[in-house]
Amino acid sequence: MAFLKLIFFGLVGLSVIYLSLSVYSASIRRERLEKQYDAEPVTGQNREAFVETGMAAYLASLRPKLLVLVYVVPVVIFMGIVYVINTN
Repeated sequence: MAFLKLIFFGLVGLSVIYLSLSVYSASIRRERLEKQYDAEPVTGQNREAFVETGMAAYLASLRPKLLVLVYVVPVVIFMGIVYVINTN
């Protein structure tokens, strides 16, 4: 039972970290797009449309998908430690 609690609270903690990182990363990208538009306005496109187009490209890129490693890396390390401890 304690192992299930560890898994549950571990996944809750990793979810909080994942959500925090994804919101932070998206806000940094949005801010960068807004500054880019302010420095060089695109003719025929307002600021909001420029930012939304950039955010759509960001969400389709590799960076947000790499945030899933927040779940993968700790679980793999934990399972590796459990394996090494149990085989010795």
